[in-house]
Amino acid sequence: MKRLSAMPIILLAILLASSTIFAQAPRNLNEQIPLNPKVKVGKLDNGMTYYIMENKRPENRVEARIKFLVGSLQEEDHQKGLAHFIEHMCFNGTKNFPKESLVKFLESTGVKFGADLNASTGFDAITYMLTLPLDVPNMLETGIQVLDD
Repeated sequence: MKRLSAMPIILLAILLASSTIFAQAPRNLNEQIPLNPKVKVGKLDNGMTYYIMENKRPENRVEARIKFLVGSLQEEDHQKGLAHFIEHMCFNGTKNFPKESLVKFLESTGVKFGADLNASTGFDAITYMLTLPLDVPNMLETGIQVLDD
């Protein structure tokens, strides 16, 4: 008679145990996910909603994001890739930071392009992310100006 390995039996026992441990009641997918109670939410006069949450790590840093609820789904066939192109073009200069001065200035303060300064385009949104060093004078105001531009 061929001897069975104990490995499949142990694996089967683990799978059976984990399926009962992680089994949950079905969720209502239309139910809104609750917001962390530590998050402060408000709305500006222009209709923009903001969310603020304190996080002490890393020290002397603030992460600012701005999200536009438009993306590639709003493109016509002849516009495919335009949302992503615009995302990239915003790093090439703004009203207050012409040409490449935006990235050069931010990098001079310790902000790393890609790690601390980045963006992403999805089907339904474009998000710009900026992590700012607060130990640099006026950096929070400048960072908000960058996102405003």
